[in-house]
Amino acid sequence: MTHPLPYRSHDHEACVSQALSDARRICAEKGARLTRLREQVLELVWQSHRPLGAYDILDILNGEGRRSAPPTVYRTLDFLLQMGLVHRIASLNAFVGCNQPDHHHTGCFLICRQCHNVLEIEASGIQKAIDSEARSHGFLNEETVAEVTGLCPACREEDGHD
Repeated sequence: MTHPLPYRSHDHEACVSQALSDARRICAEKGARLTRLREQVLELVWQSHRPLGAYDILDILNGEGRRSAPPTVYRTLDFLLQMGLVHRIASLNAFVGCNQPDHHHTGCFLICRQCHNVLEIEASGIQKAIDSEARSHGFLNEETVAEVTGLCPACREEDGHD
């Protein structure tokens, strides 16, 4: 499945709409409630391809007239993580929407250090290599997340990098 690159033009409204539709379906299939707040937080995360921190989300919610507290936002993000609807970018302590919420997968992210856009990519080869190396040391890998920092095509062009 090909997903739009966040730093290239795409129908972002359709992108967000699809993410919310997927979330409703996945939560219904799992018997979980996608409350208005959970849906609102997910929508905020998807509105930009840039990672959002919990306090960024809190500021937006409070700016829209909601009186939310940090624990509420963290519980909401934990729910979205458990449902596989968002990923946590550990190096940024922030969250991005998952573009493959239907299956458990290796999180591999290309993070532009200049514009801060994040692109989730398929990383099955990386996962196989890590699992193989871990097994050779008797280690059972339970989860892999790879974060690659660099420059996206738009920022490379802007900076004159080849």
